[in-house]
Amino acid sequence: MIRARNLTKRFGDITAVDRLTFEIPVGQVVGFLGPNGAGKTTTMRLLTAYLPADEGEAVVMDLDVGEHPLAVRRRLGYLPENNPLYENLEVTDALHLVGRLRGISDPGTRTERVKAVVKTCGLGSVAGRRTGELSKGFRQRLGLAQAIIHDPDVLMLDEPTSGLDPNQVLEVRDLIRELKKEKTLLLSTHILSEVQAVCDRVIILNAGLIVADGTPSELSGSLQNKNRLRLSLKGPSAEVREALGRIAGASSVRVSEACAFGGGTAAEGFVVESDASADLREEVFRLASSKGWPILHLSQERLTLEEVFRKLTAGPEGPARSEGREKESP
Repeated sequence: MIRARNLTKRFGDITAVDRLTFEIPVGQVVGFLGPNGAGKTTTMRLLTAYLPADEGEAVVMDLDVGEHPLAVRRRLGYLPENNPLYENLEVTDALHLVGRLRGISDPGTRTERVKAVVKTCGLGSVAGRRTGELSKGFRQRLGLAQAIIHDPDVLMLDEPTSGLDPNQVLEVRDLIRELKKEKTLLLSTHILSEVQAVCDRVIILNAGLIVADGTPSELSGSLQNKNRLRLSLKGPSAEVREALGRIAGASSVRVSEACAFGGGTAAEGFVVESDASADLREEVFRLASSKGWPILHLSQERLTLEEVFRKLTAGPEGPARSEGREKESP
């Protein structure tokens, strides 16, 4: 349903989207995950014919976006991040207007579609109110209703839960779960729990590049391939750190700021990272016993998905440059 090949977009010297290549089959729900400025919004604008690509191709429902932009727009549903609404119109009037703009010319057919999306999006309690009077949660629901009024097969949602309180987030997620039963969805977010809750697949973007692609379980499993050992012991800090670093399997050692007391021989906190297959606790115990360093605390844990995300998206150029990339987009 969606295919991108070497999709590229530049704004002056800034490359916002850098040779993206991916495919989304029928019925799949895919989340674009990444920090602010990673290229998520720009990519969605390229796929929806909002912006022209500088290089590569985008195909939606077998239509080349560059060659048939109007046909693509007619056939897909799009909820942009800013969710443009007609503030002075009542909810049902706004939906009738969008329905006409979407080509539903027959009044009877349009009325049925309005009734259907009002029910699907849970707008019945506010159907007679003006759009400008709605809460943020109901505004998002109305934006989704506008996006599906013409019953598209492909739906693209840009930050659909941005700015919502926890209850509103759950409501919108439930609505997305209902929509995914019948449609192919692509949604962008920087919230990890969002993709874990509703997506079949996750594409992680950073600085315009794809840095990971897989199901949430694959990413949380295969990418969380390190263990972390937290310990606190008494011993010369520099000597302890050097000795811990020489243990087979240890990939990094650092002093834990939360546990560091300084003073050389005072109780010191350390964090030792290793491959998931390595359990260093026994070796650490032997080392501390041989050196006469009392162990005050020792625990092992896995890296969290949030930390994996941070490692993937920080990169050598850091988040600041990534944010600058997309801020250049119009």
